[in-house]
Amino acid sequence: MATIKLDIVTAERLVLSEDVDYVSAPGVDGILGILPRHQPLLTALTFGELHYKKGGQEFDFAIGGGFMEVRPDKVTVLADTAEHAEEIDEQRAEQARQRAQQTLQEKPRGDVEFARIEQSLRRAELRLKVARRRRDRGSQSSNRS
Repeated sequence: MATIKLDIVTAERLVLSEDVDYVSAPGVDGILGILPRHQPLLTALTFGELHYKKGGQEFDFAIGGGFMEVRPDKVTVLADTAEHAEEIDEQRAEQARQRAQQTLQEKPRGDVEFARIEQSLRRAELRLKVARRRRDRGSQSSNRS
């Protein structure tokens, strides 16, 4: 089966560089599915989950927006933030979610503060979703053994 090179890059580091079978990314107009030999494409990304498949396994990232360039042989994701599911501390993400919810209930002053807190809440919820999916997949595979 043909593969496609996936590079995920943030301003701080090269997060991932692998040959993969399939990529799914959160485009601003919806979820994009990319297979090898895809037509060239340049699109903005939004907060969401990026998934890729390699050798029958699925891997997840929490993406905080950015851009994606697709060529027939390569996908490059230039992400504002990108965290592999294994890097996410579920307890810290839950604490961040609770703090953001509490701050929103305290009636933030002004639209800018409200938007900042709402973005923090969305990020924490995304991180939790990705971390829990990894945990759930792990428990399912150990149940099969």
